[in-house]
Amino acid sequence: MTQTSFPHLMARLTRPLAAAGLALILAGCGFAPLYGQPGVVAGLSSIHVTAPQGRAGELIREHLDDVLAHSADAKPAYQMTLQLYEQRYPRGVRVDNVATRYEYVLTAVYTLTPSEGTAKPKVGRVRVEVTYDSADQPYASVAAQQDAQDRATEEAARKIQLELAVWMAKGSPMDAAKPAKAPKPAS
Repeated sequence: MTQTSFPHLMARLTRPLAAAGLALILAGCGFAPLYGQPGVVAGLSSIHVTAPQGRAGELIREHLDDVLAHSADAKPAYQMTLQLYEQRYPRGVRVDNVATRYEYVLTAVYTLTPSEGTAKPKVGRVRVEVTYDSADQPYASVAAQQDAQDRATEEAARKIQLELAVWMAKGSPMDAAKPAKAPKPAS
């Protein structure tokens, strides 16, 4: 039988106790995960995205459908329209004035409106910047640019998802536009 040193034994015993204590502290302070809020997951999955035509529009629509867990079977409660603005800046210019690196900037402006009702739409804007190397071979350069576009649209979709989840968890103004239940008469 091997003997364990007292400090090692104490460390093995106190770790689970410290983790349990931390869990109790977080539960006591009102910590709740974002997706634990009622209606957030259902609200995100009921968003129908309309993106502009083109490669970037198709990519961001696909990424948004993934991160929002869009359900094609359900009737959409919200309609999102997107406008995309793309820019490409040369960085890392060689002595012969040829760029070896580029910065790709994608700005997505979205408007979220309820499918029914007259609530004020939610408008938001996200900006993503990614860089990529420009190779001397044309095909490799195009592939690098398309990869940067894919990475930027994926990151923009994640940022939009997070903004909308926070907005829905706080109680969207669209929820306030729904008629409230009449208060019960005092007895």
